[in-house]
Amino acid sequence: MEYVYAAMLLHKAGKKVDEASVKKVLEAAGVKADDGRVKALVAALEGVDIDKAIEKASVAPVAAAPAAAPAQAKGPEKKAEVKEKVSEEQAAAGLGSLFG
Repeated sequence: MEYVYAAMLLHKAGKKVDEASVKKVLEAAGVKADDGRVKALVAALEGVDIDKAIEKASVAPVAAAPAAAPAQAKGPEKKAEVKEKVSEEQAAAGLGSLFG
């Protein structure tokens, strides 16, 4: 997640989101940058309008919130938690779909 945050920070600051810049931001935050992940992020963001992607991503959770509220009003319910393991390839593919 810190890789995406680095890209968002660079974009917000008006800087170019490239491998060197992302690495600098991560290192400044004390994160050891993985070259493969940095390359995957920059490749996934190539040609993507980040402002539109952020707008889309921020609208989706708001629409889901009202549906969850009535379920909480009914009373306590037990929910089963499901955890999925996601490979790095699936995560990179998901990141690409988030931004384009």
